[in-house]
This record gives sequence, structure tokens and C-alpha cells, in this order.
Amino acid sequence: MRVICALLAGTPRRPAQDSVLAVVSDLVWAHTAPSHGLEHLRARASDDGMDIYLFLRAPSEDAALDQAHAILANARRPLGSHGYYPTALRR
Repeated sequence: MRVICALLAGTPRRPAQDSVLAVVSDLVWAHTAPSHGLEHLRARASDDGMDIYLFLRAPSEDAALDQAHAILANARRPLGSHGYYPTALRR
């Protein structure tokens, strides 16, 4: 199991509430294929937007980063419709 943190920038009018965190989590799940190896995710509000921790089945850190990039590429448009944009990934 590998954990990758996806940093999402956004301009919400107020800090992300539980309902917004749940919607963003659902959007990521809805746009993730089984081949991406996503087992679990956790969304948390941050000063600049939101951090999403992706728990991935992956043989290496590099593979996990590739999978995380694919997940965020698929979810980019729906996330953007809620004011959030992926900016970086970190291990």
C-alpha cells in the first residue's frame, strides 16, 4: 500500500466543510477506474484548498505516482466545476 497526497488549490468562499469534502471524495471515486488501484482516500481542508490522501495498491512509489496522476487527470473537470484544481502530488 502506498500513500500519495494530492494537493488541490481552490478558491472556496469559506473553509471546506464536511459536505464539500464528501462531494470531492465522491467525485474522485466516481472517476477512478479499478486499474488505478485506489483502496481508500481521505480528504482534508487546507489553507489553500484541500489535500486528498490516496491509498493505492502499487508495486512502487513511481507506479503509485503514475496512478495518482491518472486519477487526477480523470477527475480534473468535475473537481474544477467545484472550484478545486490539482496542483501537486507528494509522497
